[in-house]
Amino acid sequence: MPGFLDIFFISFSLALSLIILIPFVGVLVRFRANYNPKGLQLDAEGGAVPYTGPVVQSYFGMMVRVYKIEGWAGLYKGLMPTAISSFVVTLFIIIFLDSPKPRHGAYRAPETGILGTLLYSLAMMLISLPTDIVTYRSMTTPHKLSYFGLMQALRTLLTPTERRRPWILYLTPGLLAAEIIHITVVVLGLGPIRRLLLPALIQPDLYITDVSVLKLSIYFLIVALSTLVLTPLEVIATRLAIQRNHASSEYNSVSQEVEGDADETAEFSGADEDVIGLRHEADPYHSLIDCAKRIVVEEGWSTLYRAWWITLLAGLGSTFA
Repeated sequence: MPGFLDIFFISFSLALSLIILIPFVGVLVRFRANYNPKGLQLDAEGGAVPYTGPVVQSYFGMMVRVYKIEGWAGLYKGLMPTAISSFVVTLFIIIFLDSPKPRHGAYRAPETGILGTLLYSLAMMLISLPTDIVTYRSMTTPHKLSYFGLMQALRTLLTPTERRRPWILYLTPGLLAAEIIHITVVVLGLGPIRRLLLPALIQPDLYITDVSVLKLSIYFLIVALSTLVLTPLEVIATRLAIQRNHASSEYNSVSQEVEGDADETAEFSGADEDVIGLRHEADPYHSLIDCAKRIVVEEGWSTLYRAWWITLLAGLGSTFA
């Protein structure tokens, strides 16, 4: 059981990491969520008109756009839900799941076999999924949210149906499938390959001379190839997470509440324009496959690989985690 100083140090480190990382994560979410169809749109009278929303071609271009329109407050959208979920999950791991001999002084979940790791990863995903959805929506909403106005934020981000039945967040079409496939690829694909090629990396005392340069290069190549699968899953998961759920006589269970579902008193962050374009809520994605097909048809293949290099860097960095 960790002491008070241990918990304080870890909490301080977590807070510092959030302050540093939240702007980059927020920009990534917005860049991948930005709806940018390449074809014509229909106006209210059914006529074809060109799309006039924001066209952002790069991650850093999105960062500049967020800062230009919303300032530092825009870069730190999603801070509170991320902080709350991170602290709760970290304390849970420290108190109940920490291994007796943490490597490099860092707390972590106990090492288990492949099946145990898969079950643990799936359980943590299920626990964090609602807060992840709220976090993604708070990052992409055009509204200005108070850091401490929890109820107002929830009224803005969630539909009345989601507030009455919060478990419906788990039924967001295709989202669970995307998350499960992503975890399966990492745990059942990359995990065993890493243990096979680089067994020295799982030892408590690691020396650089214990690692084969050839095997490390082979593993890095495999991680790079896995990016071809993982990046589209992350883009799709982002699109599905910000898609709100509603069931009514007018719309089916995956349709959206188009009017009257948000807090009408919520102030907009941008004075003249929104940072990103969002898909119209009356025409939602119906599944993981449907989302992938529509992205390709409406926006092109490249949309599925937005910020692929971040997925690659994360995979390479996790090699030594």
